Amino acid sequence: MIGFAGLSHLGLNYSLATAAKGFDVVAFDPDRELTARCTAGDFPIEEPGFRELFAEHRARIRYTSEHTALAGCDLVFYSLDVRTNDRNESDVGPLTALIHDTAPHLSAETTAVVLSQVSPGYMRQLDAGMRDRSPAVFYYQVETLIFGRAVERAMEPERFIVGAADPTRPLPTRFQEWHTAFGCPVLVMRFESAELAKIAINFFLVSAVATTNTLAEVCEAIGADWGEIVPALRLDKRIGPHAYLSPGLGIAGGNLERDLVTVQKIAAERGTEASIVSAWQTNSRHRRDWALRRIHELVLSKNAEPRLAIWGLAYKQDTHSVKNSPALALARSLPAVEKLAFDPMVKSLAEPIPSLSLAASALEACDGADALAVLTPWPEFSAIDPGLIRKQMRGNILIDPFALLDRQACRAAGFSYHKLGS
Repeated sequence: MIGFAGLSHLGLNYSLATAAKGFDVVAFDPDRELTARCTAGDFPIEEPGFRELFAEHRARIRYTSEHTALAGCDLVFYSLDVRTNDRNESDVGPLTALIHDTAPHLSAETTAVVLSQVSPGYMRQLDAGMRDRSPAVFYYQVETLIFGRAVERAMEPERFIVGAADPTRPLPTRFQEWHTAFGCPVLVMRFESAELAKIAINFFLVSAVATTNTLAEVCEAIGADWGEIVPALRLDKRIGPHAYLSPGLGIAGGNLERDLVTVQKIAAERGTEASIVSAWQTNSRHRRDWALRRIHELVLSKNAEPRLAIWGLAYKQDTHSVKNSPALALARSLPAVEKLAFDPMVKSLAEPIPSLSLAASALEACDGADALAVLTPWPEFSAIDPGLIRKQMRGNILIDPFALLDRQACRAAGFSYHKLGS
């Protein structure tokens, strides 16, 4: 029996993927209302393929709030999402509390694996502190969760990175069996290396994001087209076919910003040099406000009482998360402007934003608008006829940073069309 403790986004997806690989799973969370909902198939998350996978493998997974259910598991993953605050700092308090609450119920034959992302130093301290609290042996494994692709990433991981107190010792048999079921490389290293490995991966991603956004803006300034340059980069072996080369609105979500802040704190405490991180953050904030600058230039400078349509509130497609969303940042920056927004998954906001209302459909959001800003690249938006959009609007400004809509069709419909990188 394999257990998962903590049923946030991470735990729900990894526990279900484990069941889909043929293991019997106990999925634990102290929230009884949550486990009752999950048992009934009523989940608090939306991910492509999740409900279909649950329908196929629900017989292998049991949701519970009984601590004793974990006692019979020989492998237990701690899989609670680690939240970040407004300064993008991690709050590991709930994770630590969950471990302290449940680990005493585990046996000496249990392998406990922290799957949640933690900062360097956390696991070594936890391992030392748990020796008098629990007989279980603790390991760390780097999670690979990507919102909007969580099922895919849980079912088909690229690799497993495992942190151990002593990486020279073989991993426990049950842990190895679980790895084998997923058929990908397993890298075992010391705790600190594994904790930093995830940050290192995100840093290389951030560098690609910042480089792409910087050069895409140069394209806009000199009349080049970033889309014409990308194929040349894909063919360069030093960069490769899978490099992140799509211009965007800065770094959104929570994980990348959290890792930047984590390294800044380490640099400040240990005296290392990390000024490049501040440059990335500045670049990200500048690029996030691209749409806002276009709105000031094309709309606010010419209309005293404009009405703005916004398509998309989530920080990216296929997720309901609005953490560090460029759309919400734009909406907050225009408190006096009337705004009507639509997102297919975000149906409410935790905190109201001045002059922002939510529409029931994408076209309804365009009713009487002077400008439309497409700020989340939901695929369904690309299927909407530009002619119908234009008829709903009062003005003709279309800000489409991700080139989701066909540029020629938009111009034929009478739009003044604007995208990133050209």
